Amino acid sequence: MHAASPVGDGTTPEVFRGLLADARAALPGMVALRRSIHRHPETGAHLPRTQQSVLAALDGLGLDLATGSRLSSVTARLEGARPGPTVLLRADMDALPMDEETGLDFASSVPGAMHACGHDTHTAMLVGAARLLAARRHLLAGRVVFMFQPAEESGGGARHMIDDGVLETPDGSGVTAAFALHVTTRFPTGTLHLRPGPTFAASDGLHVAVRGRGGHASAPHRALDPVPVACEIVQALQTMVTRTVDVFDPAVVTVASIHAGTTGNVIPGTAEIHGTFRTLTPAARQQVRDGITRVAQHVAAAHGAHADVTLTEGYPPVVNDPARTAALHDAAALLLGPGRVHLLPDPFMGAEDFSYVLQQVPGAMAFLGACPPGNAPEAAPDCHCDRVVFDEDAMATGAAVHAAAALRAGTLPDPSP
Repeated sequence: MHAASPVGDGTTPEVFRGLLADARAALPGMVALRRSIHRHPETGAHLPRTQQSVLAALDGLGLDLATGSRLSSVTARLEGARPGPTVLLRADMDALPMDEETGLDFASSVPGAMHACGHDTHTAMLVGAARLLAARRHLLAGRVVFMFQPAEESGGGARHMIDDGVLETPDGSGVTAAFALHVTTRFPTGTLHLRPGPTFAASDGLHVAVRGRGGHASAPHRALDPVPVACEIVQALQTMVTRTVDVFDPAVVTVASIHAGTTGNVIPGTAEIHGTFRTLTPAARQQVRDGITRVAQHVAAAHGAHADVTLTEGYPPVVNDPARTAALHDAAALLLGPGRVHLLPDPFMGAEDFSYVLQQVPGAMAFLGACPPGNAPEAAPDCHCDRVVFDEDAMATGAAVHAAAALRAGTLPDPSP
């Protein structure tokens, strides 16, 4: 990826002129929509209020609108003035099942639900992008599909929208490129960060039930205590990762919950371990799956106990297509200036179900910096924290980058191999 010239010089594409200024002018509307969604968060696949907010915000733009059959999704299609490729832009809409502790004037009014991952900003940015592109329909070659998706945090809503036909087009050509943005407080506001290849990890679940034999706590020799066996399994899993997995093909195994017993003088018959493991490649994913099963069962057997291991397959890794990543990088650099677009040195070990889209269509997901003023990115609460606050000014950049990616796609040759 080469450094591009900043906006305003003679190399700036004509279709980009005024884009960032118009996005900034539209920011108050994006902020109002975002705050309304933030105040009334909905979790999971059923988001009727959020869906209606999106439909109302898109009304009058001349888009072809459709809603999902199995979840509260919205698909909007914009036809350009000239033939060209079909580009998909995606925003997730669901909140997290947690209480909010930000103290914001527009904090969640719903107990046990909070937009702690920025999906409210994603939704508002994509509506903003739809407005920018609808006003530039005469410059657009091809079409844009706006994918407003529920159930990213759980349930794989992207997969359901794919089944409902979000990647299909009337002429049968299908979507040819897909892009998504994810806000984070880890980077300064208005900066874009991306990389080719693995960007988010696969996320799988683990559950181990260690079965021993209960008894009185005063006579552990007459029982088969599963608690120390479970503790040894947890320790052995960390050794398994550091001593069998290639450090250059990383894996993370985290045990987040151990539960056993009901009181202090009874040895339970079972101890349960719950956790997650994250990997970036199919080889590491299978190696860790095999390692967890082997370690848990053999450690338990060494103590005369038994381990039932259940591994739950979650989202696959987000793998950015190199050519589409380069196209997004160059479009953003032309729009924002190269000093605001950065290559990520490493992937994140979090997970994202945009991975299902990228399994079908070449594309890229990028991070959008949204660190609030007066906060250091390395110290600010980030996604999934009950105190996270995102800088709303970043939404103007996000909407403009979305629009630039779609407009640029119609002016470049297909970068697919």
